[in-house]
Amino acid sequence: MERDQGLPDEFDAAIPGGLVAGAPEGIGEAGFDDFPEPERLELGLGLDSDPSVEFRRTLGMFVTGVTIITVRVGEQVHGMTANAFMSVSLRPPLVLISVDRRAKMHTLLHEGMHYGISVLADEQELLSDHFAGRAGAKGAEAQFALVRGTPLVEGALAHLVARVVRSYWGGDHSLFLGQVEYVRYGEGTPLLFHGGRYERLIDEVAVSPTLAPELLRPILAAGEERNFADGEAIVSSGEPGEELFFVLEGAARVERDGRVLRRVAAGELFGELAVLDGRERSADVIAVGPVRSLAVHRDALREALELEPRAAWEMLRILAGRFRRAE
Repeated sequence: MERDQGLPDEFDAAIPGGLVAGAPEGIGEAGFDDFPEPERLELGLGLDSDPSVEFRRTLGMFVTGVTIITVRVGEQVHGMTANAFMSVSLRPPLVLISVDRRAKMHTLLHEGMHYGISVLADEQELLSDHFAGRAGAKGAEAQFALVRGTPLVEGALAHLVARVVRSYWGGDHSLFLGQVEYVRYGEGTPLLFHGGRYERLIDEVAVSPTLAPELLRPILAAGEERNFADGEAIVSSGEPGEELFFVLEGAARVERDGRVLRRVAAGELFGELAVLDGRERSADVIAVGPVRSLAVHRDALREALELEPRAAWEMLRILAGRFRRAE
């Protein structure tokens, strides 16, 4: 999650009433300065770039969750986005985080220090960008809950508080082994990171990747472009399902009774069940960031499908599969 060049990006947040007075010195008994002699990294067939670049890309093929690591020093919260987190042991409960040696977080962690781990939900992408210092995430504001004196990001999918019990050399990173003293989790879907970008779990098969372009084209040709701001309702529960939506840019979340059911990304359709007969919407669909979409009215969809019957049959096959999964 860190950039290739320069210092890692991190984020400080003040707790009203005070500032950081100073960072603890030392990170434990383990030696961090004894580097082994580096060996040449062999690249597999088809890889011919800088070995360090290819190594990073290879590691990026492993799908991880996204966490925010937080510590409190005085009245200041310091946090950074990280996906280098893993479980180590159940008895005793141990976890491990990896922190760049150049990062400020590295100077704050030492044996005996507590740190928080907030596992982000799929709608918290802006918070991840905010704690990574990325442009465009300045509007994201985190709220913290203090548990055992340790800040945790509110709204996260899961929380852990751990105390550093060992620290180890890890090349240009350091490894901090923590004994877990507090855990909690809730319902929802996690924000994922893969191949250098965010990914999300989708629990329904999207229509658009399934339909061939020549079958999808008449449906999209009947659409009307619409734009939605972050947090704006694209459709609302209880309203007639008169339109089918195709997301061109951005993403949206599907909610029912305040619970997030799934995420809809660019290239996906939603509303296809209700649009068949105009039944009432059973869920709300909320824009996550700016969303550009195509809205296809039920009458226009019917006309488009009459022109291309294969698209109608393919859509019926997909919808039948969804009904079977819902049973």
